[in-house]
Amino acid sequence: MTSDTHTADLLAALPFAVHLGITLDEATRDRAEGTLPWSAELCTAGGVLHGGALMTLADTVGAVCAYLNLPAGASTSTVESKTNFFRAVRSGSARAVARPLHVGGSFVVVQTEVRDADGRAVGQTTQTQAVLAPRKG
Repeated sequence: MTSDTHTADLLAALPFAVHLGITLDEATRDRAEGTLPWSAELCTAGGVLHGGALMTLADTVGAVCAYLNLPAGASTSTVESKTNFFRAVRSGSARAVARPLHVGGSFVVVQTEVRDADGRAVGQTTQTQAVLAPRKG
């Protein structure tokens, strides 16, 4: 488990995630975990948490996992993301757990599982993050 200061610092670099209410609960090279509470403002018709909000949760947690696997001084950017949805979230929260599938010199591939407050599978995202070397000059 990581310190609250560490996760707060990581999340502070992601203002859109903070705006949506995403919290980062764990962040290590092997696993990142975060939560998005259900909110009427983030829903589509019928009180269903918007797929874009769920994808933002998965992308945020996955990007943190990728970032923690980068070489010193490098940064990252999502270059590909694929999400499968399994069920709607109508209350409670969504929880994402990301793990690296591949850590290479050019790309980091991360798989993120999203579950509802009852632990039921909501979706899965696989994303590819580019490893961006520091710019010179």
